[in-house]
Amino acid sequence: QVQLVESGGGLVQPGGSLRLSCAASGNIFSINSMGWYRQAPGKERELVATITRGGSTNYADSVKGRFTISRDNAKNTWYLQMNSLKPEDTAVYYCHGRILLSVIDSRAYWGQGTQVTVSS
Repeated sequence: QVQLVESGGGLVQPGGSLRLSCAASGNIFSINSMGWYRQAPGKERELVATITRGGSTNYADSVKGRFTISRDNAKNTWYLQMNSLKPEDTAVYYCHGRILLSVIDSRAYWGQGTQVTVSS
């Protein structure tokens, strides 16, 4: 069984910064890709950023230049550094991992979500 535990959300003023963390634990053979998604009230869940095991990254246009995704393979943990936050970044943020339980068993897992509120 695999669990993803998020931390780091909260309330921040516009222009401020937050760092989200997602730690994976359990029967993990390897983690192929890691990512962050978000869902604002009344909206669909959307991709924020992804990173592969090799370090290739992908960002939503709305966060490019402001957010940075990174990972620590040794700790099975990945991060989302969010700078220059805007009110429109307010959402519940979910981490996502494509995790190998064995060489032939790949599954997707989600974190429980953490609230990020950008408001003055």
